[in-house]
Amino acid sequence: MKTIGLIGGMSWESSKMYYEYVNKGVKSELGGSHSAKSIMSSVDFDEIEKLTFENDWGKIGDLMALHATKLEMAGADMILLCTNTIHLVSAAITSAVEIPFLHIANATGEALKKANVRKVGLLGTRFTMERDFYTKILKESYHLEVITPGREERQVLHDIIYNELVKGEFKETSKQAILQIIKDLEKEGIEGIILGCTELPLLISPGDVSVPTFNTTAIHAQEAVKWALGN
Repeated sequence: MKTIGLIGGMSWESSKMYYEYVNKGVKSELGGSHSAKSIMSSVDFDEIEKLTFENDWGKIGDLMALHATKLEMAGADMILLCTNTIHLVSAAITSAVEIPFLHIANATGEALKKANVRKVGLLGTRFTMERDFYTKILKESYHLEVITPGREERQVLHDIIYNELVKGEFKETSKQAILQIIKDLEKEGIEGIILGCTELPLLISPGDVSVPTFNTTAIHAQEAVKWALGN
C-alpha cells in the first residue's frame, strides 16, 4: 500500500471527511483491521481565506507548494489537495514535487463519465464556478456541458460557503436556498449536480434532490484509495 499525502485545513470540516473516507475505503477493499497509510499537512485556513479575497494566488501557490514538499519529504507517495477552490494553484504543487498529484476535477470527471452524465450543474465558490481551472478539465478532457448558476445565485453560494460552511455552521435556511438553486438548474436539463465545494456534502444529501449528486470529497478520496492500492 502506498502512502497518501493530504494537504488539509481548507477547511478542517471537510478535511476530517477526507481522513474518514480514505480509511473506510481501504478497510472496504482489504477488510480486517486495515486502514490507510496517510500523512496530513494542515494549513491555518484564516491565512488562506484572506489571501483568496486579496486575490493573491501567487502566495497561496507558494504555501501549497511548501506543504506538498513537506509531504514528499515525509514519505508520501502522492498528493491530495483537500479542497476544490485551491486547485486553482495546482500547477504550483506539480512543479514543486516529483510524486503524483491527483486533481479533483479529473477524479470528478471520471465519476461523471462512469455515470454516463453529459450535462452537469456545478456548485462551489465563485472562484470554482467562474474561473476555468475546473470547468476546462471537465469540458476538454471529459466533453461535459457544465452549467453554473446565475451571478446572484453564485454570490449566494459563495457567501454561504465562506460565512457558514467553512466555520462549521449548517443552517436549514441556507440548505433551502441551495436546493432552490439546484431546482433552477434542473430546469436547464442538467443530469447531475457537482457539489464542487468539499463542505457542500455536509449540508446537501443525495436524497434532497431529484438528480444524482456528485460528492467531490468522497470521489477524490476514493480515487486516492484506488491509486494507493494499485487499482
